[in-house]
Amino acid sequence: MPEGGSESTRPVRASDDPEYAANLKRATLASSIGSALEYYDFALYGLASALIFGELFFPAMGASAALMASFGTYAVGFLARPVGGLFFGALGDRLGRKAVLMITIAIMGGASTLIGVLPTGAQVGIWAPILLVALRLLQGFGAGAEQAGATTLMAEYSPTPRRGFFSALPFVGIMVGTLMASGVFAILGQIDRELLLDWVWRVPFLASVFLIAVAVFIRLRMQESPTFIKLEKQDQISESPFRELIGSSMPSVLRGIGLRMAENGGSYIFQTLGISYVTTVVGVSKSIGPLAIACGAAIGMLVIPISGALSDRFGRMRVYRFGAALQLVLAVPSWWLLSLGNPVLVVATLAVSYGIGVNVMLGAQCAALPELFGNRHRYIGVAVARETSAILAGGIAPFVGALLLSLLNNSWVPLAIYVLVLSVITFATTFVTPETRGRDLGLAWDAMADPVHGPDAVTTGSKDRVDA
Repeated sequence: MPEGGSESTRPVRASDDPEYAANLKRATLASSIGSALEYYDFALYGLASALIFGELFFPAMGASAALMASFGTYAVGFLARPVGGLFFGALGDRLGRKAVLMITIAIMGGASTLIGVLPTGAQVGIWAPILLVALRLLQGFGAGAEQAGATTLMAEYSPTPRRGFFSALPFVGIMVGTLMASGVFAILGQIDRELLLDWVWRVPFLASVFLIAVAVFIRLRMQESPTFIKLEKQDQISESPFRELIGSSMPSVLRGIGLRMAENGGSYIFQTLGISYVTTVVGVSKSIGPLAIACGAAIGMLVIPISGALSDRFGRMRVYRFGAALQLVLAVPSWWLLSLGNPVLVVATLAVSYGIGVNVMLGAQCAALPELFGNRHRYIGVAVARETSAILAGGIAPFVGALLLSLLNNSWVPLAIYVLVLSVITFATTFVTPETRGRDLGLAWDAMADPVHGPDAVTTGSKDRVDA
């Protein structure tokens, strides 16, 4: 036999299959646009909650109470995300990834656009926050399966040896969306406060409609996931993905939640609570916080794909563990530096803590979460793990942080301890999660059910893609 192997056993290169390469590019672009829209909307809402929504929708309350109420509406969106994850996750495993991603992008973006036309508390009183909460619930409901769908789709499309890298590419869209939202608020911070609260604040939300149009157009041209097509052809699609998940995959779900605690919690703590702290407690300019997050997002655009590529080389859990350890080490020094109130230190601290500490974990997570689950309930598995952790770690973090500041005389120490606890949870979880690098995503059982975890237990077949 020739040294390179026979035609029947040699891996297929993506460059030899133009159709596959074109579909991979479309899937990457479609997932990236969706990620950009989701995180533009959520970062925008988070920044607005920290900086202006208290005055707009809760004008009768004092400054501290209005901030807590504003962060309360922020948390409400996360309460709706698991419901959306369950509903659309099950549909994604039954109807396909593409169909659900079309629906979620429309719901999520539509709700964000409508926030831009809401009346304020001064105009309609109590109805203003009620309408805001309703749209926030709708936004969270749509977002609950958007990122899980993008994660699942890209993992199933990616060439196996480089799955970490390719799965991470759409998540650069997260940084693009965050960068856009932060840039918008950095600009708005320079506008006259009275004019900002009058009508200018509406413009960034109304702009969501343009992102929706682009995302829908691209997704219409996207092909369905190869894994789902294979399930469909073999008549193996699950009739009850949620029942399968509960019956066989709770160990995988719990590990997914644990992995997300530091990444998701750290992300939203620094993006919302950190900005609120340096602005309202420390007293730096309102434009400094968004500028810092914009710098962190720019750094993340490099860190995420690099981290994904490193997870292909060294393993998902090793890279993830490094990110959790880094955030653990940075927790106390970062909040102390923020408390000093130096604008340069604020920008540098938030940029590094968010841009590197959080995103090293995110880059490894992109492939790791889908690899934990079997093919018949992968979408709903990723959605439940992601969105449950989004409540426990991300959604309540700004509210809890604001409460701690109010109760403990604006001390930064409880906030540092908060980040420490989340980081310890994720760091410990990496030691009880199987290494999934190179796992065959055509398998029906979870990684936890493999006889031996890791690449040595993988059977990827003779036709796996080896590059793109």
